[in-house]
Amino acid sequence: MADMEIKEFEGFYKETLYFFRTLEENNNKPWFDQNRQVYEDYVVAPAKSFVVSMGEKLKKLAPGINADPRTNKSLFRINRDVRFSSDKSPYKTQMGIVFRDRDLPRMESSVFYFHLEHERVMLGAGIYRFTKPRLEEYRKSVVHPVYGKELGNIYKELSGKGYDFGGKKYKKIPSGFDGDHENAGLLLYEGLYASKDFNIPREFYSRDFLDFCFEPYKEMLPLQEWLSRLTERA
Repeated sequence: MADMEIKEFEGFYKETLYFFRTLEENNNKPWFDQNRQVYEDYVVAPAKSFVVSMGEKLKKLAPGINADPRTNKSLFRINRDVRFSSDKSPYKTQMGIVFRDRDLPRMESSVFYFHLEHERVMLGAGIYRFTKPRLEEYRKSVVHPVYGKELGNIYKELSGKGYDFGGKKYKKIPSGFDGDHENAGLLLYEGLYASKDFNIPREFYSRDFLDFCFEPYKEMLPLQEWLSRLTERA
């Protein structure tokens, strides 16, 4: 769908939340097929509008941000990959939207993330899991006298504002790094991302939701920028 065919974002709908709440109770193909038009009209259509309108605002913060309203670009597919999962439910009961940094692959770039469930919104920024080369770049930057201090300050500031950090996996400091370094704890991450949860706000149903999301994204911008410069610092 071309951008010119996508309407200006004017908010999501009560039906958007109802769809996901009901899908949780009816996660099967017959039900989904019967409600496909509801999905297209009240989930996909406003989500595409949100991607385009939010992308325009985010470019004021990060000019190279990539907002592409197509499925598997900014919009995550609703179909689950069940090949290696014991849970064979065919559909995701949440919406995922990602705004990538420049033209890097979606799972390799620092991103702004939007996650919607029927009762909450989660806004985030960062990298979910580093590639092996990017992980090495990250660790070197964590202990760098300048870049490491920058990240430590970002971590403290966002934590103080109520953001949670994800991506921590390892129990031991990687070989070759000082366990007594002030940033040693940050070496235990396989990815690094900040996020904050919100109950569904009243702005959800209007264009004001763009401003509601923009403020947390602006607060998380220093983390997004720090991570996006990893390759440049290597």
